[in-house]
Order: sequence, then C-alpha cells, then structure tokens
Amino acid sequence: MLVKQYDRQSENLPSFDVDLLGRRITCMTVSNIVAAINSACVEGRKIVVTNYNVHGFNLTMQIPWLYEFMQNADISHCDSVGIIRAIGYMEGRKIPLAYRASYTRLMPQLLEHCDRHHLSVFLLGSKPRYVQTAVERLRKMYPNITIAGRDGYFSAEDPSANAAVIAQINAFKPQILILGMGMPIQENWVRLYKDRLAVNAILTGGAVIDRLAGVVSDCPKLLSDMGLEWLYRLYLEPRRLAVRYLLGNPAFIMQIALAKLNSSYAKVIKMQNDSNSTSGEYVDFSHLLTTANSSTIDTPVLHKQSI
Repeated sequence: MLVKQYDRQSENLPSFDVDLLGRRITCMTVSNIVAAINSACVEGRKIVVTNYNVHGFNLTMQIPWLYEFMQNADISHCDSVGIIRAIGYMEGRKIPLAYRASYTRLMPQLLEHCDRHHLSVFLLGSKPRYVQTAVERLRKMYPNITIAGRDGYFSAEDPSANAAVIAQINAFKPQILILGMGMPIQENWVRLYKDRLAVNAILTGGAVIDRLAGVVSDCPKLLSDMGLEWLYRLYLEPRRLAVRYLLGNPAFIMQIALAKLNSSYAKVIKMQNDSNSTSGEYVDFSHLLTTANSSTIDTPVLHKQSI
C-alpha cells in the first residue's frame, strides 16, 4: 500500500454515474476522486465516499438500508474489475481500466495530495496495534499530514461509546475520516453518526488500515488487472472469505446474466461536476469513452439470442 507510484494515464476521462440493476455507481478515476475530496475540504462541505465491489453489490441486494446508503452517498466509485466488466457487458462497450478506483490505487495518491497540501486525516477501525502501526508509518512517510487514529473495537449500538469516539474525532478536527471496519459495519456507523462528525470527507475503506499497517498485502498488479484479486484474497484468508467469493461471485454473475436476458442495460444517469466533464444526461455512454488512452477491459458484445 505504501508505494508512491500510481497510474497518471487517462486523467482526462469524464466522471459519470451509471445505473446498474438499479444501483447508482460512479465511474470516476482516482485523480477525480482526490479532486472531489480536496474540493470538499477547501469549500468546507461534507461528502461521503463509498465504493462498489461485487461483495458490496450483493449486500445491497440483501440489506435495504445499505442500498439506500449507497444510493445517497456523494460518490460510490468502482472498486472492482468485476463491476467494470458488468457495466461493459450490459452495454457491450470497452470500459477503461482507469475507472477501477481501488484503495490500492486511491490511497497513495490521496495521501500524497494530503502531504502536499498539509491536510489532516483520522483513521478509524482495525485492531489497536494495527491502527497505531498505520499511523506511525504514515507519519514517517508523509510528514506534512496531521494524522491520528483509534481502533474499531466498540459497539455501534452503544450510545456512550460512540459519543466518546465522535468526541475524539471532532477534537482532533480532521478534514478526512477514513474508516476500516469492513462492510457493512462501517457503512452502518457512517449512516448513524455522519451528521455528528465535524469532517469534510468520510471514506469507507474496508481493510485499508490493515494494508496501511502492512498486515495485509496488496494483490499483485497483474492479478488485479485480470480481475483475480478475489482469488488472491481467498488464498490468503480461505476460511473467512470462502462464502463471500465462492458463493457471492457466481450469484453476482447470475444476476447480471439474467438482467441481460431480460434486456436490461447499464446507462449513464448523471454527469459528475468535475473539471473533466460537462453537464447533461446521456442514455448511452459510449461517446464518453472515446478519449481513453489507457488500458481497457474488453467486454463481449453479446446479443440476447447468443446467451
């Protein structure tokens, strides 16, 4: 995770929201996500930045409040090659790989930006020793970031415990709050307490703190670009992740295949207001991708009768 190299290709790609089986997913590059976070900090606004991977998509099918939370988030970016493949498959297009804004890609660029602009960050989640290790490592690598953190071992249903956590965060006055509690625990906490948090950007990052601490290794880029990060993670934690991937991935594929059979499709529902895009609504996003100069994922153009 602590690598200051990232792909600067396709920074001119526009940002837009796509409707995939009723889920609003933000196609947004890492650079544009960082820019949106920076704008919230500069302008004194509060935004919620969450993400969709296959596991998260499946959970929104099962948990009504999570579906509403994801729909109402300011940014719900793509964190998975599987999601990009699904969008491309439904529309029969090539989707630039730059739209996969995983935390492996996002965090180095965001932290480097925070270091250049002297922004403040608070980490919430993981075990006490892991979050402390993450904080110490980040202080050494990014000396201009004001950073602190605390573990995620408290109950979201305990009013006094949560009041203490919120007070600790607000007393530190961070501009960016990064949660690493796992899905959907972190989303539920944000849903319940975001209005009481005096921060500008709230990010839900799953195992991000463990990765920053060096406890969980990042997937090799080759496997990640092939859409096999799930297999790498399953290899590392087979007992914990077997159900998520061995049952969840086929369930996701089945949902997409059935939607294709029923002539459903992915469509642009809203252009994001960033420096690389224009306002307006589109029913077909193919023309938005013509400026791509980075790697793309080939998605088959399948007709209904060929499935």
